Order: sequence, then structure tokens, then C-alpha cells
Amino acid sequence: MQARNKIIKNQKNSCPAEKSCQNTFVMGLDQYAHRQDSNGEDVELANWRKHNALQGWMENLWTLKTGKPANELNCELFELTTEDLKILRSVVEAGKLPVTQGFFYGSDTSQDDALKEKDLKFIKDALEAIDDGDKVFYSCWW
Repeated sequence: MQARNKIIKNQKNSCPAEKSCQNTFVMGLDQYAHRQDSNGEDVELANWRKHNALQGWMENLWTLKTGKPANELNCELFELTTEDLKILRSVVEAGKLPVTQGFFYGSDTSQDDALKEKDLKFIKDALEAIDDGDKVFYSCWW
């Protein structure tokens, strides 16, 4: 285990989500959002475990913005803009996150009220981060 942790730590382009959960090794969808300042310093804004509805929305946005298939979002840093976050907020508030299935995604989270509150807090914090001049990124690992 120590050798693997050392390898991950030294990999320049390793999965950002993997670094956050490298000691858990539990299969499933792990999701992270962080802010990055102009010096490249990262601060986690939120993390989720098997929030498949949010993942489905992010996958749709990823495909729309990059032209790449949804599965290529895995272990990528995906920058979110103010416009993206405002659209997400309206979708979350309306209870319209998509029902999303995947092998590692768990049961449907599209109508989970606790996750809705967590999502709205993340969006608020992310918009504040952008207003402060930071960038906001989403990443996942499954």
C-alpha cells in the first residue's frame, strides 16, 4: 500500500479524484469539486459518493462542451463556469437532475432531498469562489 501511495503522489498527471480517496479502494462513483486560486492552490468545495444524478448532469455538460463521450469525464478535471453553475442551480432547485445509471453509480439520487441541499450549498460556494477570482473544477472517479 505504501508503494502505491508513493507512486500516486509522484505521478504528475494522476487522477485528481484518485488522490482524494487513494486509501479507500471501494469501488463506486466518487465525485469532487474544488476551487483553485491563481497560485494553483486547491481547496475542496464538496465531495459526493454515488450521486449519479449529478454525475449524469455533469456528463451531459461535458459532452456538450467538449464533444467527447461521457465516459471520458472519468478522472478528468472539468472546469465549471458561472453560467454552468447557474443552470445547474435551476435544475437542482426544480428537482430535474437526470436519472442516471452506471455500473458503479448506485441507486437513483435524482430526488434525494439531502443531496439537493448539499448540491445547492456547493453551487453557492462555487459561485462565490468564481466571484473571488478562483476557478472551479469537478472531477470524478469510477
